[in-house]
Amino acid sequence: MTDTAERARPDTHEMVIVHRAFRREFRLAPELIRGVAPGDTARARVVAAHVSDLIWGLHHHHHGEDELLWPKLLERAAPRAELIELMEVQHSRISAALDGAESLIAPWRDTADGPAGATLAAALDDMSVALAEHLDQEEAEILPLAARRLSVAEWNQLGENAVKSLPKNKRLIFLGLILEDTSDAERAMFIANLPLPVRVLWRLLGERGYAKYVAKVRQ
Repeated sequence: MTDTAERARPDTHEMVIVHRAFRREFRLAPELIRGVAPGDTARARVVAAHVSDLIWGLHHHHHGEDELLWPKLLERAAPRAELIELMEVQHSRISAALDGAESLIAPWRDTADGPAGATLAAALDDMSVALAEHLDQEEAEILPLAARRLSVAEWNQLGENAVKSLPKNKRLIFLGLILEDTSDAERAMFIANLPLPVRVLWRLLGERGYAKYVAKVRQ
Protein backbone atom coordinates (compact mmCIF):
# COMPACT_ATOMS: atom_id res chain seq x y z
CA MET A 1 0.00 0.00 0.00
CA THR A 2 1.50 3.32 -1.04
CA ASP A 3 1.13 6.69 0.61
CA THR A 4 -1.69 8.71 -0.88
CA ALA A 5 -3.09 12.04 0.17
CA GLU A 6 -6.58 10.96 -0.84
CA ARG A 7 -7.15 7.90 1.33
CA ALA A 8 -8.28 8.12 4.93
CA ARG A 9 -5.56 7.36 7.43
CA PRO A 10 -6.07 5.58 10.74
CA ASP A 11 -5.93 7.60 13.93
CA THR A 12 -3.05 5.88 15.68
CA HIS A 13 -3.22 8.20 18.69
CA GLU A 14 -5.53 5.72 20.35
CA MET A 15 -2.49 3.47 20.72
CA VAL A 16 -0.74 6.25 22.64
CA ILE A 17 -3.71 6.32 25.00
CA VAL A 18 -3.42 2.56 25.61
CA HIS A 19 0.33 2.85 26.13
CA ARG A 20 -0.25 5.60 28.68
CA ALA A 21 -2.23 3.18 30.82
CA PHE A 22 0.48 0.52 30.71
CA ARG A 23 3.17 3.07 31.54
CA ARG A 24 1.22 4.32 34.55
CA GLU A 25 0.17 0.95 35.94
CA PHE A 26 3.58 -0.70 35.64
CA ARG A 27 5.11 2.39 37.24
CA LEU A 28 2.69 2.15 40.17
CA ALA A 29 2.77 -1.63 40.59
CA PRO A 30 6.17 -1.94 42.34
CA GLU A 31 5.17 0.66 44.93
CA LEU A 32 1.87 -1.12 45.55
CA ILE A 33 3.80 -4.31 46.20
CA ARG A 34 6.31 -2.59 48.48
CA GLY A 35 3.41 -1.02 50.36
CA VAL A 36 2.00 -4.38 51.48
CA ALA A 37 2.87 -5.06 55.09
CA PRO A 38 4.76 -8.34 55.66
CA GLY A 39 2.26 -11.09 56.43
CA ASP A 40 -0.79 -9.18 55.11
CA THR A 41 -1.88 -11.88 52.69
CA ALA A 42 -5.34 -10.36 52.19
CA ARG A 43 -3.82 -7.18 50.79
CA ALA A 44 -1.19 -9.15 48.87
CA ARG A 45 -3.95 -11.09 47.09
CA VAL A 46 -5.61 -7.86 45.93
CA VAL A 47 -2.38 -6.39 44.57
CA ALA A 48 -1.24 -9.70 43.10
CA ALA A 49 -4.49 -10.14 41.17
CA HIS A 50 -4.13 -6.63 39.75
CA VAL A 51 -0.51 -7.18 38.71
CA SER A 52 -1.38 -10.53 37.14
CA ASP A 53 -4.08 -8.85 35.07
CA LEU A 54 -1.63 -6.16 33.96
CA ILE A 55 0.88 -8.78 32.87
CA TRP A 56 -1.80 -10.67 30.98
CA GLY A 57 -3.01 -7.43 29.40
CA LEU A 58 0.43 -6.42 28.15
CA HIS A 59 1.09 -9.91 26.79
CA HIS A 60 -2.25 -9.72 24.97
CA HIS A 61 -1.57 -6.23 23.63
CA HIS A 62 1.79 -7.27 22.21
CA HIS A 63 0.39 -10.49 20.78
CA GLY A 64 -2.12 -8.43 18.81
CA GLU A 65 0.70 -6.37 17.32
CA ASP A 66 2.71 -9.52 16.57
CA GLU A 67 -0.22 -11.00 14.67
CA LEU A 68 -1.83 -7.98 13.03
CA LEU A 69 0.73 -5.17 12.77
CA TRP A 70 4.29 -6.40 12.24
CA PRO A 71 3.53 -8.74 9.29
CA LYS A 72 1.75 -5.98 7.36
CA LEU A 73 4.50 -3.46 8.01
CA LEU A 74 7.22 -5.92 7.04
CA GLU A 75 5.40 -6.53 3.77
CA ARG A 76 4.71 -2.88 2.97
CA ALA A 77 7.61 -0.96 4.48
CA ALA A 78 10.63 -2.94 3.40
CA PRO A 79 13.11 -0.09 3.93
CA ARG A 80 12.12 -0.10 7.61
CA ALA A 81 12.35 -3.88 8.06
CA GLU A 82 15.22 -3.53 10.53
CA LEU A 83 13.08 -1.29 12.74
CA ILE A 84 10.16 -3.69 12.69
CA GLU A 85 12.42 -6.62 13.47
CA LEU A 86 13.77 -4.62 16.43
CA MET A 87 10.21 -4.20 17.68
CA GLU A 88 9.79 -7.98 17.56
CA VAL A 89 13.00 -8.48 19.50
CA GLN A 90 11.88 -5.96 22.12
CA HIS A 91 8.56 -7.78 22.45
CA SER A 92 10.41 -11.04 23.08
CA ARG A 93 12.57 -9.45 25.77
CA ILE A 94 9.60 -7.84 27.48
CA SER A 95 7.65 -11.09 27.28
CA ALA A 96 10.49 -12.95 29.01
CA ALA A 97 10.67 -10.24 31.70
CA LEU A 98 6.92 -10.44 32.24
CA ASP A 99 7.07 -14.22 32.55
CA GLY A 100 9.89 -13.88 35.04
CA ALA A 101 7.89 -11.41 37.14
CA GLU A 102 4.78 -13.56 36.92
CA SER A 103 6.67 -16.54 38.33
CA LEU A 104 7.39 -14.45 41.44
CA ILE A 105 3.79 -13.47 42.13
CA ALA A 106 2.41 -16.65 43.74
CA PRO A 107 5.23 -17.09 46.30
CA TRP A 108 4.72 -13.50 47.44
CA ARG A 109 0.91 -13.52 47.22
CA ASP A 110 0.58 -16.59 49.43
CA THR A 111 2.94 -15.36 52.15
CA ALA A 112 3.23 -11.55 51.81
CA ASP A 113 6.89 -12.15 52.59
CA GLY A 114 8.87 -8.90 52.56
CA PRO A 115 11.96 -10.08 50.66
CA ALA A 116 9.77 -11.92 48.12
CA GLY A 117 7.81 -8.72 47.54
CA ALA A 118 11.01 -6.73 47.13
CA THR A 119 12.24 -9.20 44.50
CA LEU A 120 8.95 -9.01 42.59
CA ALA A 121 8.90 -5.20 42.74
CA ALA A 122 12.49 -5.01 41.47
CA ALA A 123 11.65 -7.33 38.57
CA LEU A 124 8.75 -5.08 37.58
CA ASP A 125 10.94 -1.99 37.88
CA ASP A 126 13.44 -3.53 35.46
CA MET A 127 10.71 -4.58 33.06
CA SER A 128 9.21 -1.08 33.12
CA VAL A 129 12.50 0.42 31.95
CA ALA A 130 12.52 -1.89 28.91
CA LEU A 131 8.84 -1.24 28.31
CA ALA A 132 9.24 2.55 28.36
CA GLU A 133 12.10 2.36 25.85
CA HIS A 134 10.01 0.17 23.55
CA LEU A 135 6.88 2.31 23.78
CA ASP A 136 8.85 5.51 23.17
CA GLN A 137 10.31 4.10 19.97
CA GLU A 138 7.03 2.57 18.84
CA GLU A 139 5.20 5.87 19.24
CA ALA A 140 7.94 7.88 17.54
CA GLU A 141 8.61 5.59 14.58
CA ILE A 142 6.06 2.80 14.21
CA LEU A 143 2.79 4.69 14.66
CA PRO A 144 3.54 7.23 11.89
CA LEU A 145 4.53 4.33 9.64
CA ALA A 146 1.32 2.44 10.45
CA ALA A 147 -0.74 5.55 9.68
CA ARG A 148 0.78 5.63 6.21
CA ARG A 149 0.80 1.92 5.42
CA LEU A 150 -2.37 0.51 6.98
CA SER A 151 -5.98 1.15 6.04
CA VAL A 152 -8.46 2.37 8.63
CA ALA A 153 -10.10 -1.06 8.63
CA GLU A 154 -6.78 -2.82 9.18
CA TRP A 155 -5.86 -0.51 12.03
CA ASN A 156 -9.29 -0.89 13.62
CA GLN A 157 -8.82 -4.65 13.58
CA LEU A 158 -6.23 -4.25 16.33
CA GLY A 159 -8.77 -2.65 18.65
CA GLU A 160 -11.55 -5.04 17.68
CA ASN A 161 -9.30 -8.01 18.37
CA ALA A 162 -8.36 -6.58 21.76
CA VAL A 163 -11.98 -6.15 22.83
CA LYS A 164 -13.09 -9.58 21.62
CA SER A 165 -10.20 -11.37 23.29
CA LEU A 166 -10.62 -9.74 26.70
CA PRO A 167 -12.60 -11.80 29.23
CA LYS A 168 -15.99 -10.16 29.59
CA ASN A 169 -15.55 -9.65 33.33
CA LYS A 170 -12.32 -7.69 32.69
CA ARG A 171 -13.41 -5.44 29.84
CA LEU A 172 -14.73 -2.55 31.90
CA ILE A 173 -11.73 -2.60 34.23
CA PHE A 174 -9.28 -2.41 31.35
CA LEU A 175 -11.38 0.30 29.73
CA GLY A 176 -11.24 2.28 32.96
CA LEU A 177 -7.46 1.90 33.13
CA ILE A 178 -7.18 3.20 29.57
CA LEU A 179 -9.53 6.14 30.08
CA GLU A 180 -8.16 7.26 33.44
CA ASP A 181 -5.67 9.83 32.15
CA THR A 182 -7.42 10.90 28.96
CA SER A 183 -8.46 14.40 28.04
CA ASP A 184 -12.16 14.99 27.31
CA ALA A 185 -11.45 14.83 23.57
CA GLU A 186 -9.40 11.64 23.85
CA ARG A 187 -12.07 10.00 25.98
CA ALA A 188 -14.83 10.88 23.54
CA MET A 189 -12.80 9.58 20.60
CA PHE A 190 -11.86 6.33 22.30
CA ILE A 191 -15.39 5.57 23.52
CA ALA A 192 -16.88 6.38 20.11
CA ASN A 193 -14.74 3.62 18.56
CA LEU A 194 -15.97 0.94 20.95
CA PRO A 195 -18.75 -1.53 20.12
CA LEU A 196 -22.18 -0.24 21.16
CA PRO A 197 -22.72 -2.84 23.93
CA VAL A 198 -19.41 -1.87 25.55
CA ARG A 199 -20.29 1.83 25.39
CA VAL A 200 -23.65 1.19 27.04
CA LEU A 201 -22.13 -0.97 29.79
CA TRP A 202 -19.49 1.66 30.48
CA ARG A 203 -22.11 4.35 30.98
CA LEU A 204 -24.36 2.17 33.13
CA LEU A 205 -21.84 0.23 35.20
CA GLY A 206 -18.28 0.84 34.14
CA GLU A 207 -17.41 4.23 35.57
CA ARG A 208 -18.70 3.46 39.06
CA GLY A 209 -17.28 -0.05 39.02
CA TYR A 210 -13.87 1.16 37.96
CA ALA A 211 -13.81 3.84 40.64
CA LYS A 212 -14.46 1.17 43.29
CA TYR A 213 -11.87 -1.14 41.79
CA VAL A 214 -9.09 1.41 41.62
CA ALA A 215 -9.82 2.65 45.15
CA LYS A 216 -9.45 -0.93 46.42
CA VAL A 217 -6.22 -1.57 44.54
CA ARG A 218 -4.53 1.73 45.39
CA GLN A 219 -5.70 2.16 48.97
